[in-house]
Amino acid sequence: MLASNSSRLLANSLGRRAASTIAPKYSQAVFSAALAKSPATLARVETELNALSDAIKASPELNSFVTNPTLSAKDRASGLTALYAKAEGAKKEPVSEITKNLFALLSENGRLAETQSVVEGFNELVSKHKGELKVVISSVAPLPAATLSRLETVLKQSQAAQKAKTLKVTNKVNPSLLGGLVVDFGDKTIDLSVSSRVGKLNNLLQESV
Repeated sequence: MLASNSSRLLANSLGRRAASTIAPKYSQAVFSAALAKSPATLARVETELNALSDAIKASPELNSFVTNPTLSAKDRASGLTALYAKAEGAKKEPVSEITKNLFALLSENGRLAETQSVVEGFNELVSKHKGELKVVISSVAPLPAATLSRLETVLKQSQAAQKAKTLKVTNKVNPSLLGGLVVDFGDKTIDLSVSSRVGKLNNLLQESV
């Protein structure tokens, strides 16, 4: 039974017969529950959710656990215990009730497979709350720090960046680009990749046949 105000907020926000677009609702519910407590609670939940997300990505066993819809209630409970242990880290600080309530609901509703989407949505809400503009620069290989710094300087001059409190730039490696860059920021995408130019050329060739 979910006794705390935060758990009731989560439970009331999420129906058992939700559509496949349920992940954003879980993200919003846990974000609202944490923010209602305090900024410190929000930061703690953010740390915990990202630790859990990283643990699932790094562990084949945990990944199998969250993606297996046939587990019994007992197996799901023991799996969650193992998952929380990973998030506690070296300091063995217990996972917050808000985070536990979220995963209890995901487990109960058969939605553990959507954990990564829920965490991603939560992170987006936190970034928006902080006034951050997240910029993802995709390249075929890691970019040198000097190149990232120059790109950040240019991006700061954009209208979107000037409206934000902070600019958070990350470099994502994507070998399929073949070369060049793809810059995603806000609702905009600047595609300067080789694969994009190859795709446009293929389209032109197909249209001319």
